[in-house]
Amino acid sequence: MAEIQSVAVIGAGTMGNGIAQSCAMAGLSVGLVDTEERFVQRGLENVKTSLARFVRSQKLSQEQADAVFARIRPSTALPDAVANVDIVIEVVPELIELKQAVFRQLAKAVKPGTVLATNTSQLSITAIASAVDRPEDVIGTHFFNPAVLMRLVEIVRGLRTSERALEIALELTRRLGKEAAVCKRDTVGFITTRAAMALRLECMRMYEEGVASIEDIDRAMRLGFNHPMGPFELNDFNGLDVGLNNALSLRDAYGERFSPPQSLTTRVKAGMLGRKTGAGWYDYPGDKPKTKI
Repeated sequence: MAEIQSVAVIGAGTMGNGIAQSCAMAGLSVGLVDTEERFVQRGLENVKTSLARFVRSQKLSQEQADAVFARIRPSTALPDAVANVDIVIEVVPELIELKQAVFRQLAKAVKPGTVLATNTSQLSITAIASAVDRPEDVIGTHFFNPAVLMRLVEIVRGLRTSERALEIALELTRRLGKEAAVCKRDTVGFITTRAAMALRLECMRMYEEGVASIEDIDRAMRLGFNHPMGPFELNDFNGLDVGLNNALSLRDAYGERFSPPQSLTTRVKAGMLGRKTGAGWYDYPGDKPKTKI
């Protein structure tokens, strides 16, 4: 198997620019692609901010940080950006039709043998692969936020994913200094989303039942189970709308045990989606969260 030299990341949002930075820090040449220049530039600014933190914490020298940034090639021209890369990682929003449309573009533009990876927490890899005439090259690579720090990559095979695509995804994971958990069946929610949503939804129900406050549930999970963030903090970080969509998909697949609690649906309807809107389970008027009842 040829060594991975170059990567393209499609989508310059929070997850996309984090994956691009991870690749660049591993010494890979990486294209960061989005539909508009302003999105690409915003992604690059986030990378600069992140690298500055690495420099301040003395995990990178300024010279090393500059070299990492130089390995990221911004682009709004998808065909040119992916033409000669070894693997493409698509990181667009969790909408099956959108991902299929992107994959149709990719299949026409990449060289033979390029692996087409999708970053998804729950969508069917087989369904995404059905949009292209090379489903054996399609695989799921589920990164976790913040991608530059989180060590896990959940790798998911579709029904027609080849052993070669799996090996390349595993090799990329190793190159990034991360560890893989392989989901052998293309089921809704894979490993992590299915397990995490069961926990998160039960914590929301405990809050609704008055068992404990949001803060105390978060504190219990952080200190009792050594979680870096409590379930409500994490939901605010990832987005309540994302959590709701995950819950609805899991409910459709596995039944009412994954039905979203009213406290979640009410907040989403009110536009309280977490950190990105300034309020979710907590308020975010400044740097320190305050509970939003």
